Amino acid sequence: MLENSVWKQYHDEMPIRAVIAKFYDVSIELIIDDEQELYALLKRKLTKKELRLFTMDSANVSDGEMMGYFEVDAQTLSDMKEKLYKKMRQDKLRYPVRMKQFSQTQYTQD
Repeated sequence: MLENSVWKQYHDEMPIRAVIAKFYDVSIELIIDDEQELYALLKRKLTKKELRLFTMDSANVSDGEMMGYFEVDAQTLSDMKEKLYKKMRQDKLRYPVRMKQFSQTQYTQD
């Protein structure tokens, strides 16, 4: 599925759905089923650098290795992570990722 993606470079066996569910603290059943669609959504909403940072951070890559890859100091890396996670908590990314939940919600008229 995601064989040639940044995700597979750092996550051999952990599915992207599980990581996203853990990040948003929701059941994995509420996350989009199709991993390719989920990955494509992240690629659309995040920059390449942010996507790689999220992938590396969720794979527990050391800060030292990330600083070397991105060629930044510790403070800049911390700022990058803060900006990334702030962006991921915004509704414009959070709701599409959990679209399965919202498409199954039944709205009733009173």
